[in-house]
Amino acid sequence: MARNIGSRYTAHQILGRGSAGTVWLGEGPEGPVAVKLLREDLASDQELVGRFVQERTALLGLDHPRVVKVRDLVVDGTDLALVMDLVRGTDLRTRLDRERRLAPEAAVAIVKDVAEALAAAHAAGVVHRDVKPENILLDMEGPLGPGGAHPALLTDFGVAKLIDTPGRTKATRIIGTPDYLAPEIVEGLPPRAAVDIYALATVLYELLAGFTPFGGGHPGAVLRRHVTETVVPLPGIPEELWQLIVQCLAKAPASRLRASELAARLGDVLPLLKGIPPLDVDEPDAEPAPEPYEEDAYATGAGAGEPGPRRAAVPLVPGASADSNRDTHTSMRVPAPDELSGGPLGTARAPRPAGARRPGSARHKAGAVRKRRITLAVAAVVVVGALGAGGYLAASGDGEAPPQDSKQSSQP
Repeated sequence: MARNIGSRYTAHQILGRGSAGTVWLGEGPEGPVAVKLLREDLASDQELVGRFVQERTALLGLDHPRVVKVRDLVVDGTDLALVMDLVRGTDLRTRLDRERRLAPEAAVAIVKDVAEALAAAHAAGVVHRDVKPENILLDMEGPLGPGGAHPALLTDFGVAKLIDTPGRTKATRIIGTPDYLAPEIVEGLPPRAAVDIYALATVLYELLAGFTPFGGGHPGAVLRRHVTETVVPLPGIPEELWQLIVQCLAKAPASRLRASELAARLGDVLPLLKGIPPLDVDEPDAEPAPEPYEEDAYATGAGAGEPGPRRAAVPLVPGASADSNRDTHTSMRVPAPDELSGGPLGTARAPRPAGARRPGSARHKAGAVRKRRITLAVAAVVVVGALGAGGYLAASGDGEAPPQDSKQSSQP
């Protein structure tokens, strides 16, 4: 059923649903468009509407062949919508679901296109904040590139930032997709351009391996791995490509390449990948998902507490249901620094004497427990001994030896 979006656009058909809203095939003064209509409860949030208007200039100013252009932003009653160019094709997640992994040449060609899109956005001061296969569209009408890859375009600029308003999310919450979140986001730092590079390197790893480097299991476990674990090497790719991935997955944001540098380096690597087939890599076993927290109830596709899909379908907005297109956002507590590093962040530790244990460590706590148990055991022995001696004295009558007949009475 058709519906009007503002005074200039008409939405005819639903193309997809997400946790933030619904994408429609629409018609405008200049022809077919894609209309992302945000949910009504978001449109009623005046603070979000204000942010929406503030971002208008930046979003409309993004003009690059690898960016799905935003043509208009509509605020009309309960309608809050982004009007974008219509891309005839599919998203990268759909292709991954069909093929599981891509040949290295095609994977690098797609990621190079996205890196060029990010370079243009970062130069304009815009951080995407939610780079993932669902937000990468493949233009099926465009010319084929290296490895038979269709041109890739990055979409949904600004959506994560619009949703992540101070009034809607607390400072102790994370907005993003767990598998692609940079470590600094997990640690509660503000998102800079480097978070997009980390997410794009994660996408490249996933295109090559068929799984993300730190994904699997409960979202909390995924976030912890981003901070504490190193990436597992991928066999069968040139060393130059592997070093690019490692550098862009560095824990320190300053160690990562800039988007323009990444695009150039990927272009240099492309000739080395011609003819290499998709990698044959075993996917690691995913951790079983525990029961949902009472405070942060994760809505998984299989239901609470049951093993669900590899990427839990966690809504972007608290209270939303899981999405049919697996738009995997989450909003969860930022782990405390001592949970991530084992101690207060940014504080100098005083040197400890040789053999001394750090207070609060597992070994220190275990030693303290053992000491308490020994002390209680000794006290128990003393008490039992005292009670036994008292009972003996009471039974023998002021400490005198028992009568002779009493001893004989115990003989058979």
